[in-house]
Amino acid sequence: MDLVSTIEGSLLEGFFPEGWDLKKLDECCNNAPESITESQEWWHSDFRPVPCEDLSEFNTLMGHEIALRIKESKEEGKKIIFILPVGPMGMYKWAVYFLKEWGVDCKHVYGFNMDEWSDGKGNTLPSDNPGAFQNAMEAAFYGPLGELTVPAEQRHFAAKDVLPAYPEKIAKLKQEGAQLVVVFGIGRIFHIAFWEPHFAAEFKTEEEWKNQSYRLGAKLHPLTIEQNAITSFKSRTTLVPCFANTIGPGIFLEADWIIGGCDGSLGRGMMWQGLSLWVTLRHGPSIWIPSSFMPTLPGKLFFLKELAGPLEAECN
Repeated sequence: MDLVSTIEGSLLEGFFPEGWDLKKLDECCNNAPESITESQEWWHSDFRPVPCEDLSEFNTLMGHEIALRIKESKEEGKKIIFILPVGPMGMYKWAVYFLKEWGVDCKHVYGFNMDEWSDGKGNTLPSDNPGAFQNAMEAAFYGPLGELTVPAEQRHFAAKDVLPAYPEKIAKLKQEGAQLVVVFGIGRIFHIAFWEPHFAAEFKTEEEWKNQSYRLGAKLHPLTIEQNAITSFKSRTTLVPCFANTIGPGIFLEADWIIGGCDGSLGRGMMWQGLSLWVTLRHGPSIWIPSSFMPTLPGKLFFLKELAGPLEAECN
């Protein structure tokens, strides 16, 4: 007796994105925890999952990877583009630490935040609102860098009048030799940024889906709302907007290097990201599973060992 065998006639019938094969998602989790890093045939040869013992190690290693990319591009005399998330967040403290220790400034860095809450029409929260992603980025990364920080004119946030210009600005920087680094987390329902699985129903081909660079007022899935209620709003679902502005695969799949992070452990054996991690690494590319494309790109995916499972029933 499980979800698949009891879903007919339940309130969850028709709830999940139509392109999901629930049995296949479940099968992705039926692997030994120690096998999670084993390379699959569709992975990029330079893609590597990196297990971390605890949150402290996770934050440090991920922050070091961000700082190292900034340092190396500085030494090479090249500009570097970062697509940046608000979640995970702990790595920014360590990125700041390493950059300050090394004395590396970020005048060559161009930051593009991947998403922002919106009202369905693309209008966003004021930048100083406690729930605004711009506010979070300024507090966690740009502000603490002090005099080493990214110049204000090189920081971009997913506002209604700014996000549509992302593709042209990024393309111009890449033409000038800049590397594109995409930093990301993986959503409960496998989104990257707020590019949700159900968007796939709108496109006839994978190529058409891959060409989508952004969306204003993207309609979020209920599971995404609940994920953010838990992770960002202290369980208060009523505070979570139902829409967001977001980049799409036309940007995040153009990465020259990826730095991913899965830290979705809640304590006492509880977690929200184990399924998300396993499906990302085992499903194979599908436009109904946006995160499934990330292993096809070069880079690293840092994750808490705990998320590898075993993913079995346990009462807490």
